[in-house]
Amino acid sequence: MELRLIETLRRINRGVAFAVGIGLLACAAFVLLDIVMRQIGDSLGGTEEIAGYAMALATSWGMSFTLLELGHVRIDLLRTRFQSFGKALFDVFSMIVMSGVIVMIAVKAWPVVDRSLTNGSRANTPLETPLALVQLPWFAGWVWFALMSCLVTLAALSLLVKGRFAETESFAGAFAEEETLQ
Repeated sequence: MELRLIETLRRINRGVAFAVGIGLLACAAFVLLDIVMRQIGDSLGGTEEIAGYAMALATSWGMSFTLLELGHVRIDLLRTRFQSFGKALFDVFSMIVMSGVIVMIAVKAWPVVDRSLTNGSRANTPLETPLALVQLPWFAGWVWFALMSCLVTLAALSLLVKGRFAETESFAGAFAEEETLQ
């Protein structure tokens, strides 16, 4: 059941990553168009602001994909010295810590969005973008990452309790450099 859940989450997050990639390509095309227009004496304006928003959204939404593809940086100096049970313990511990941090980020991000909604805040730029338009999807990305992190943690914990230590490595382990060299 746990591995099926992880595979489903991977499929969903690949779709999210694809959508984020399309958004980044659109942003790059927008910036390129602005650069070309500047060469002929005109400009769309606001490309720096829009690119910044795109990066914030790509970061918050891309974290879940990176988590499920074992792309987050981990220092596994101690972990590599243990057998499957010890490695599984380190994996579950790292996921518990990550989940705690990400849940805290998501919780602390809400007051930022709430303040923008309450005040009708706008960016202090020529575009005067309503900040809530950008902050709501940004916040949703952090909530999504927190949800994914907690689900991965629960799946890893479940496998640990069931004694299926080696299986946690495929979704909660550290992507070791030595494995890529072989």
